Amino acid sequence: MAEPKSSGQESKGEFKASKPAKAGKSRESDQKRTRGSPPETGGLPYVLLFTDGACQGNPGPGGWAFILRHPKSGKELVASGAEAETTNNRMELTAVVRGLEALKRPSYVELITDSIYVGKGITEWLPRWKSHGWRRKEGKSWAPIKNEDLWRRLDELLSRHKVIFKHIPAHTGHPENERCDALAVSAYKQLMGQLA
Repeated sequence: MAEPKSSGQESKGEFKASKPAKAGKSRESDQKRTRGSPPETGGLPYVLLFTDGACQGNPGPGGWAFILRHPKSGKELVASGAEAETTNNRMELTAVVRGLEALKRPSYVELITDSIYVGKGITEWLPRWKSHGWRRKEGKSWAPIKNEDLWRRLDELLSRHKVIFKHIPAHTGHPENERCDALAVSAYKQLMGQLA
């Protein structure tokens, strides 16, 4: 299957050593993990993946961003991108897909996002969609799922990595979530400036 094409910009980050992020208003468990006390990972490398998507209008121009952090080494990868005509849910999904695609080997990933759509999709809906031929029940008939290309790609990535979903409320001062939001908004605003 071909990768979804972005009609906008994408900035690729590099893993670079950085100091662990300041905890700010993060929960205590986030703070401990950021300092390098991971859960039991079954021997897989442990990483934190913070993601967010943003959209002006729905549909409209949108952006996505992720922060991928390896707490043990302090290395961090930050990337963002934008599309001219998209939806918020599509940008939320794209951020997760791009973050997981950046991993070079199977990993234990703690996915931290404010997207209930992504969380429920991973933990509840995906197995059902697959068992019904990538369709969902709509009334008494079957309908194609929205963002099927991204859900299929995410399914492939979930078979490679052990992903644990953790929901955080949006716009509550979580440092990495706020940073991802700002990067996603900046990405689509930059794209809009280029299209004007």
